[in-house]
Amino acid sequence: MSRNNRKQFFEQVEVTDAGARGKGIAKAPDGRVIFLSNAIPGDIVDVQTTKKRKAYFEGKATKFHTYSDKRQEPECSHFGVCGGCKWQNMRYEDQLFYKQREVENNLKRLGKVTLPEPQPILGSEKQFFYRNKMEFSFSDSRWLTQEEIDSGRELKDKDALGFHIPGMWDKILDIEKCYLQEDPSNTIRLAVRGFSRKQGLPFFNPRHQTGLLRTLMIRIASTGEIMVLVQFFENDQNGISLLLDFLKAEFPEITSLLYVVNNKPNDTIYDQEVICYHGRDHIFEEMEGLRFKINAKSFYQTNSEQAYTLYKVTRDFAGLTGKELVYDLYTGTGTIAQFVAKKAKKVIGVEAVPEAIEDAKTNAQLNHIDNVEFFTGDMKKVFNAQFISAHGVPDVIITDPPRDGMHKDVVQQILDIAPSKVVYVSCNSATQARDLALMDEMYKVSRVQPVDMFPQTHHVENVVLLEKRQNRN
Repeated sequence: MSRNNRKQFFEQVEVTDAGARGKGIAKAPDGRVIFLSNAIPGDIVDVQTTKKRKAYFEGKATKFHTYSDKRQEPECSHFGVCGGCKWQNMRYEDQLFYKQREVENNLKRLGKVTLPEPQPILGSEKQFFYRNKMEFSFSDSRWLTQEEIDSGRELKDKDALGFHIPGMWDKILDIEKCYLQEDPSNTIRLAVRGFSRKQGLPFFNPRHQTGLLRTLMIRIASTGEIMVLVQFFENDQNGISLLLDFLKAEFPEITSLLYVVNNKPNDTIYDQEVICYHGRDHIFEEMEGLRFKINAKSFYQTNSEQAYTLYKVTRDFAGLTGKELVYDLYTGTGTIAQFVAKKAKKVIGVEAVPEAIEDAKTNAQLNHIDNVEFFTGDMKKVFNAQFISAHGVPDVIITDPPRDGMHKDVVQQILDIAPSKVVYVSCNSATQARDLALMDEMYKVSRVQPVDMFPQTHHVENVVLLEKRQNRN
């Protein structure tokens, strides 16, 4: 190993910030940044580096000399091993502080845009049990704790139903209690695991591509309706019926009991047939009187209560009076489009995923909304001058792109159209900042509102209102 790549050891390092991917930030004696996976701001630690790059180190705290006053005791017994909820050891008010600061730093430093007086981040009333959808994986060779490895005992209970260990596609951590989804989520998962073990149903082995039980998805809507989908690797109808009949009898409250037989190398179900075993093939979500039909493949914001907060901010920023033509780019299943429709003259939604647009059309009919239209296509191709000519020049554009942000051609098209307002909803303020910089000559940032959708993690949503500068036509 070259001298440049040797691991280094630093003593008594103070963690001063929290940054990218939720890691703690400290500085090495030579001034380089150290990203730490297991420390929070205020900790004073010894550091063993794991990677060395030109501008930074990655490392791990090996000894804590002083614990931060921002710390709290994690609720979950799996904290530190499981890949989720990485900020569960930080007080919630401090989580919100660092999320807000990340948004403001990205917009200022990356976007180099002038910001108005920042609005305080909108925290989540629920800090645990807030997700409406969870996916768990089966494995016949679960992740072993260091204590189990050191014990020297022969371990026979290798079956697991839980989450992937970070960075290890074939290792599953067996979960006893997860704090992300309300009951009966934990009860259902544990019952499935216990019954399957007792009956000898084979758990999946991803390396050898063998076994029957592959994944378990649980959706619990704000209406109380429950969807359970079991993904099987083999089409063993006896085994499938055995487990699903058990779920049907044990949990009569399940609204939609579904299954998939998927023998592909990957476990995505979007190209697979979903079979309804019992009940409906869908459940319903509700928001401000609107009902949204959710099937196994539907996208819906995973924190229902905070989605409502996010959409109210978006509608407020749009400032609609009932006279506006609104374009909703990256509309998904059309939830934002339908949420703002009653305040607009007309809403046009555009999305690349055909199934999502079909859901959007179905839900618009369900909600008796007749001033929305939805179109399918790659945004950078369909959103062009011909599309504008056919559907009209929008007064307001709402855009909610994926984490990568908007394609530069989409940004340019917005600039060419030059609507009076653009409301930009983002789950990644870094790419949002990049796009705002491209629009800065024509648009000023009038309002910024971060919204915390995912407590105990570093993720944060941000809504920006862009208004055309006065000297622009």
